[in-house]
Amino acid sequence: MRMVTLGLAVVVLDQLSKLWVISRLAPGESRPVLPGLLYLTRLHNPGAAFGLFAYHQELLAAGAALVLLVAWWRRRDIQRLPAGMRLGIGLGLGGAVGNLIDRVARGTVVDFIDVLVLPVFNVADIAIVAGAAILIWYVLFSRDAAANPREDRRGA
Repeated sequence: MRMVTLGLAVVVLDQLSKLWVISRLAPGESRPVLPGLLYLTRLHNPGAAFGLFAYHQELLAAGAALVLLVAWWRRRDIQRLPAGMRLGIGLGLGGAVGNLIDRVARGTVVDFIDVLVLPVFNVADIAIVAGAAILIWYVLFSRDAAANPREDRRGA
């Protein structure tokens, strides 16, 4: 249940921040927050990360919907995972929903966080990257993840 709450919080924060940016900045407009370091720059990304699959919104939306469907289908298995892994999954799914809403409602994803050395991104993107990083860390370094997950299925 906490994973769902976290995912919903990501979606709400993502969508509210995008609505705020849309109401304050024209497309392409940029304003300094910390000059030389952080800017708010309103861009409409027609693709995925780094502009991949640009103008293939149907494919990207279908991919996100498939991920959500698989998560729903495997929800009982996910509930049995350690808390750290559920945290990563909740962040990733919340981010996926946030960007999916943009793809369906606007035809593009609204990006606005501009740190100059990276492509412009949004709150959903932060959640997706943080969720993936947590899952990778958990798989590589956690003792819980090192346990054999199939042990219960073999009846050992």
